[in-house]
Amino acid sequence: MEQDLTFGHPIKKILWFTIPIFIGNLFQQFYNFADTMIVGRLLGVNELAAVGATGSLMFVVLGFTQGCGAGFSIILSQYFGSKDEKKVKEGFAVSIFLSLVIAVIVTIVSFASIRPLLQFMQTPTEIMSLSYDYLSIIYLGSIAAFAFNLLSNMLRALGDSKTPLYFLILACILNIFLDWFLIRVIPMGVGGAAVATVIAQGAASIACIIYIGQRFPLLKIKKRDFKLERSEIKKQLTLGIPMGFQYSIIGLGQVALQYSLNLLGTAAVAAYTAAGKIEFFSSMSVQALGTALATFTGQNFGAGKIERIRYAFRKILWIALGIAVFMGAINWFLGDFLIALFVSKSETTVINLGVQVLQANGLSYWLLAILFICRFTLQGLGKSVIPTVSGIMELVSRFITAFILSKQFGFFGITLANPLAWLLAAIPLAIACYVTLRNLKPSEELSSMDYDGTLLD
Repeated sequence: MEQDLTFGHPIKKILWFTIPIFIGNLFQQFYNFADTMIVGRLLGVNELAAVGATGSLMFVVLGFTQGCGAGFSIILSQYFGSKDEKKVKEGFAVSIFLSLVIAVIVTIVSFASIRPLLQFMQTPTEIMSLSYDYLSIIYLGSIAAFAFNLLSNMLRALGDSKTPLYFLILACILNIFLDWFLIRVIPMGVGGAAVATVIAQGAASIACIIYIGQRFPLLKIKKRDFKLERSEIKKQLTLGIPMGFQYSIIGLGQVALQYSLNLLGTAAVAAYTAAGKIEFFSSMSVQALGTALATFTGQNFGAGKIERIRYAFRKILWIALGIAVFMGAINWFLGDFLIALFVSKSETTVINLGVQVLQANGLSYWLLAILFICRFTLQGLGKSVIPTVSGIMELVSRFITAFILSKQFGFFGITLANPLAWLLAAIPLAIACYVTLRNLKPSEELSSMDYDGTLLD
């Protein structure tokens, strides 16, 4: 059921809210690993390469669905925090309408762009048709991803981070079974893996709809709730589209980097791929903290509890920085061991190159912590301009790395991709977050003993 984050000790509530999000990220990564392993073992190297070559292109679209859903949910969390049930229902109705419209547009545009994008990335001829088949099914079924991301984000907006985790686990298990069934029993080839993904996301979406209908009366909407007022549509698009763009930027940057990596050879591609998997694990805890903080901030902003937001921001930022330093130290000192988990120890070139990436990232995780915490806080407050600007700067820095630094410094230039992107993105976010939090005016004065007797300072 929903959880009100506008009372109780802020840090305890945020940390408990973070745990299911973090576990969900772990399961998502486990699914990706299992999916890749099944395709590689049951089909072969070409099919494995075909799926791998589409990863960044998939995230451009799927990341956009995640961002839009997250943006719409921020608005809902603010309505929930203000205890305005009527606005919660009407806001949810508008988000459903907008998601359907955006899903149709994104599906058409992305499907039409598959072949040109694969050609731009210099996808090898022998896997071009396989990559096209796989990506076509994923894009045509993207409405299932839209639905699950929207509904799971709406549940989190109302303080329920556990149920989306349960449905994500359901989707992961179903996806793995369907991968095996549609590849081995019904020999659909690489397309079977794509169909399995779409079906699993669809099943998770249906489970969310049933659960909401039975357990969340606050989200049970009727025809009268679909007012579709222009002001509400504008409000949701103003936050949802920029957040979708911010998520897509990660994929667009990876497309550019993949282009340059392909030119540097197989060892460079393998090293950066392995390091990328480790980097995801290293950063997921801080990202989960930021996601939880966005919901907390949205609810408390709706309730007018500004001092509560400032308090939580300061404490969570220090926690995130501590985690970042710890994970950075692990990557620095254990880099060769971590890369060797993905390749044979005899692949010394790959290991050495991968260690370069991990050490560059490890020294810079503190920047990533600032980036995540400031970006999610601003988004929770409904601010989209500066996060969008920082996202554009992040994208520009990755293009600089891909097309300039890689040519000047080779693979070492590629290792600068993340540190440079995080630095340029974190600067405007940190400044904007400081100014915004300092200037916020509470609509409700709080006592200094608001948190179950815990002092603010």
